[in-house]
Amino acid sequence: MTEEISLRQWNRTLLQRQHLLDRVAEDAIEVLDRCVGLQSQDPRAAFFGLWSRIEDFDPIELDGLLTDREVVRMALLRSTIFLIDAEDARWIRPLADPTLRRELTDIHAPKLVDADPAGVLASAEELLAGRELTGAELGRELATRHPAENPSTLTAIARCGLPLVQVPPRGLWRGRGGPTYRIFAEWAGPGEPAVVDDDARADLIRLYLRGFGPATVKSIQTWSGLTRLRPLVEKLEADWELVRLAGPNGDVLYDLDGLALADPDTPAPVRLIAPFDHVIGVQADRARVAEPEMFRRTVTANGRSPGFLFVDGFLAGTWSLDAEEIPVVEFLRPVTAAERGEVDVEVDRLREFTAGIR
Repeated sequence: MTEEISLRQWNRTLLQRQHLLDRVAEDAIEVLDRCVGLQSQDPRAAFFGLWSRIEDFDPIELDGLLTDREVVRMALLRSTIFLIDAEDARWIRPLADPTLRRELTDIHAPKLVDADPAGVLASAEELLAGRELTGAELGRELATRHPAENPSTLTAIARCGLPLVQVPPRGLWRGRGGPTYRIFAEWAGPGEPAVVDDDARADLIRLYLRGFGPATVKSIQTWSGLTRLRPLVEKLEADWELVRLAGPNGDVLYDLDGLALADPDTPAPVRLIAPFDHVIGVQADRARVAEPEMFRRTVTANGRSPGFLFVDGFLAGTWSLDAEEIPVVEFLRPVTAAERGEVDVEVDRLREFTAGIR
């Protein structure tokens, strides 16, 4: 008989696997790996993501991982900027290539006047060989070879068609400025992907479920940007690697065999969740942490993401930094006096953390 899971147990299991029930005393790279990277188009979002999960997290630790080239910032799944272990990026980037290529073909290539996208990519690879260039510099140098074209379009094509890393100082805790690009293999060093093709896709499914399961196939596909994963998920189930559960709304959920589900009565402390955090930001199964209508109230017209406030494990508000880098909370539902006290404690904790960027 298929095991059933309640909404509260589903919620607590996700938060437990994401270290959002109890902060952990672990190295940043270990937590980053467990989260399968953190979304990072806002360069500081990953720092807030690790702060919410690691006890006494020091942003200098993550700065060191970036400058030592152990982790990288680059366009990966869904054509979104990830902060991720460099060795994971080496095998995940090829999986993301179809999505990035579709963006190139459908959005950027139609803007070209007479240049061929393959020619633009060849030019970009030559220009970046052995050096780093800002996005503006890359666009200008490409435009000298393709003078009829818009430099920003040429840079966008290079970003989608080549495995480019955004190198420091952008992405550091106090880093500023626009993206500066290097070719991945030159920055992280040469090497072969650890896995490829369906083996790589299967590993990505395993990693997602380890960090975010149980989950629907739709949720795996939404997060990864990959399609047609159901046959592979069902094969993993047939091979006894995955188990099937019944979700609270009758959805079919999958999980890694042997992973424990959380106790639904486990208390969930107040947490300030990072902007764009995958625990809520890109989730077909978002109902496990947020009422749909409440989440819609957090969506901005420009695609920016606020930080999110979780009370008792579920979305209850948003947070942002004001002009002086002081955290400000906006509630989306009423909270009790006791909950408000918990929120104040967590806001004070974040205020102390952000003091380092003022």
